[in-house]
Amino acid sequence: MSIIAGSYERFIWGFRLKPTKHDADNQTLTLSPLFSYPSHISPITTVACSGPAAASGGSDDTIHLYDLPSASSLGSLLDHNHAASITALSFYTPSSLSFPRNLISAAADGSVAIFDTDPFVLLKSFRPHKKAVNDLAIHPSGKLALAVYRDEFFAMLNLVRGKRSFCCRLGLEASLVKFDPSGERFFMVVSNKVGVHQSEDAKLLLELENPSRKRILCAAPGESGTLFTGGEDRAITAWDTNSGKLAYSIEDAHPARIKGIVVLTRNDSDGSLEDPYLIGSASSDGGIRVWDVRMAAKENTKPLAETNTKSRLTCLAGSALKSMRRPQIGKQQAQKLDEGDENSE
Repeated sequence: MSIIAGSYERFIWGFRLKPTKHDADNQTLTLSPLFSYPSHISPITTVACSGPAAASGGSDDTIHLYDLPSASSLGSLLDHNHAASITALSFYTPSSLSFPRNLISAAADGSVAIFDTDPFVLLKSFRPHKKAVNDLAIHPSGKLALAVYRDEFFAMLNLVRGKRSFCCRLGLEASLVKFDPSGERFFMVVSNKVGVHQSEDAKLLLELENPSRKRILCAAPGESGTLFTGGEDRAITAWDTNSGKLAYSIEDAHPARIKGIVVLTRNDSDGSLEDPYLIGSASSDGGIRVWDVRMAAKENTKPLAETNTKSRLTCLAGSALKSMRRPQIGKQQAQKLDEGDENSE
């Protein structure tokens, strides 16, 4: 299981989550460093990972790719037809596969690019809207995506045809959009509120408001209608989006605002109900922490693992490694990150 984080200082940080002690009473985990590498020439704005593949996008208009099992850089993608900051990245991985099929990127000029991942080649680039994309979410079917824009617009994108199928003005600027794991609903964040919508017709089912009234900066859907959010109030909040109630909260989860949150494990048919349910969080002060949310109801909840990158983190992503198959970019040789780090000096 791996975690990657991007920083304002243009470094990509990679960690592997390893158990160090597991007995009947407690479990201890360690965030073991995989790499730290100045992969971009300006701040990293977004990261994504799925299985062994990871990607980062920056305000330098480029996307960089990584192979997590070998801690290698796979080079960069320069195929976005319009030179603009990369604002959102998302892998599409069918439920039957452990390796992503596509990488979808969005940029500050409104463009969206669809890449194949084996090898990484551009399949389609289109511009469904002229303003900057704040966030983009892919439906579990892989056939459509939702995008929210800086000029208060919302759009549905047909990824099969590479065109916009629907667009409307919200009246307020949404910063985040996420599908729940079933794809039947999606969540849209506007400032300190989360709208829970029906996917079929975008009908608003209910609205959640952060009790602190402070802005929500990151969100990650969990199981059974749970949504985790973090932001300027430095708390990790779990919402029951079925009832519209706050399920629980980890107060003061970080000493500074939370810029990234990711669900790391899910209990499935092959897992035990006793397995830990882990989430990761990253703060603008450089800290990354991993939590077992089953312990959130207890007072003085402590992280199972933590590390400090001593950089201004901007984004976070996580992946459970199920495949060791390595992606390729044409004929380009993979370059070890530590070698790249030496060459950058």
